[in-house]
Amino acid sequence: MKNAKTTFKPLKIATLSISTVAIMNITAVVSLRGLPAEAEYGISSAFYYLFAAVVFLIPTSMVAAELAAMFSDKEGGVFRWVGEAFGTKLGFLAIWLQWIESTIWFPSGLTFCAVSIAFIGLDHAADLSLASNKEFTIAVVLIVYWIATFIAMKGLHWVGRISKTGGIVGTIIPAFLLIVFGIIYLLTGGTPQMDLHGDFFPDLSKFDNLVLASSIFLFFAGMELGGVHVKNMENPTKNYPRAVFIGSLAAVLIFILGTYSLGLIIPQKQINLIHSLLVGFDNYFSYLRIPWASPILALALAFGMIAEVLTWVAGPSRGLLAVGKAGYLPPYFVKTNKNGVQKNILIVQGLVVTGLSLLFIVMPSVQSFYQILSQLTILLYLIMYMLMFAAAIALRYKMKDLKRPFRIGAKGNFLIWLVAGIGFISSFAAFILSFVPPAQISTGSNVVWYGILISGSIIFVALPFIIYKLRKPSWKSAHNEIEPFHWEVTSKKDLNQSSTHD
Repeated sequence: MKNAKTTFKPLKIATLSISTVAIMNITAVVSLRGLPAEAEYGISSAFYYLFAAVVFLIPTSMVAAELAAMFSDKEGGVFRWVGEAFGTKLGFLAIWLQWIESTIWFPSGLTFCAVSIAFIGLDHAADLSLASNKEFTIAVVLIVYWIATFIAMKGLHWVGRISKTGGIVGTIIPAFLLIVFGIIYLLTGGTPQMDLHGDFFPDLSKFDNLVLASSIFLFFAGMELGGVHVKNMENPTKNYPRAVFIGSLAAVLIFILGTYSLGLIIPQKQINLIHSLLVGFDNYFSYLRIPWASPILALALAFGMIAEVLTWVAGPSRGLLAVGKAGYLPPYFVKTNKNGVQKNILIVQGLVVTGLSLLFIVMPSVQSFYQILSQLTILLYLIMYMLMFAAAIALRYKMKDLKRPFRIGAKGNFLIWLVAGIGFISSFAAFILSFVPPAQISTGSNVVWYGILISGSIIFVALPFIIYKLRKPSWKSAHNEIEPFHWEVTSKKDLNQSSTHD
């Protein structure tokens, strides 16, 4: 799913090159944590990566670029985009989903952190046993999360420093090493555990096998955050699409080569969604006769995961704070500490994470817990994406005269219907598939599986509507940074004109 999807601040000078924006997009989405999920598919995993890039990654990047450029001078992000198209109620739903999906993701993300910490030891069998221990995992999840929250309370300066270092140490370097190890393994006569002569095109008739594949959409989630840079480029109409295609191609290549490298060293039947990345590195280090490097790599991955979590602890909650000040959350939630950090939102976020972590009790294994929370995250995030794609189309008609520094299609609306339409349909298809239990994983009772996903989706989608219904004029802060929507300004002008005429 997620890398440390940093919320970039647009620069004031339009000097960003194609390569710079492409690299920003790469670092926004690339993460190694989900590679085992796709290694299950062997050679055909490349098909899923390429397919998801065409129907989701590229549409997301292009649509977000147009929307971000339209409203680059206004606060709100996805709240602004969806709100301008469909009103404040759905705008609030969109920003809420962006926040709550990241909150639900924390336990599953930190599960990988717990596994990385377990593999710091030198006894492989003991490491595997500890990584599968529920009590150890839940303890690490909660301890690391609350430490990250405490650091986030210190302000964005701390978050930025740790996140940048963690991204390099915990993602970029390990990704490079994994791919290099795979190449060395083949060149030195290692026996591939993956069928290199398998079919590139998967058997799509097996419906349940598509479920794990649908999770690949979350690998590319977050690319919309890079759209804020479109106004900082020279000739964005030509250069931004180039940056998107370069960044997308590079991200896909990293995912494909990383997945293949993992599949080369671990038999398909032994792949586990949680600890196979660590096992893969362990196996490569043993093959290269440098077993002492395993704890170092595990520590680096753990640090990278902590940095990623820290970024997400501070990021989406900041957007929710801005919307809350506009009167969409009770005053309690918009209180900040002396560092200007949204302390009460972070506390509530932490309580939700703690509650979700207790799901370990009812799930049969750490792997099943990881998968069900990942699926719930996907469901909620995809709803937000569907709103975003629909908003892009609607705004072509509702705000047709607004200047678009970056526009999908020089003339007419055919291309926006095509690009955003493909993104919407693919998101909807992945949404439906995400409810189906994967055949590759023991998820326990189907009643528990469907119960958590369906009830979780209903509850988390219903909550913003309830809050919206209960909002009061007194909730609006004097420090509101959200400007009126275009339809609010138009309504006031019409009302004033009517009053003057009367």
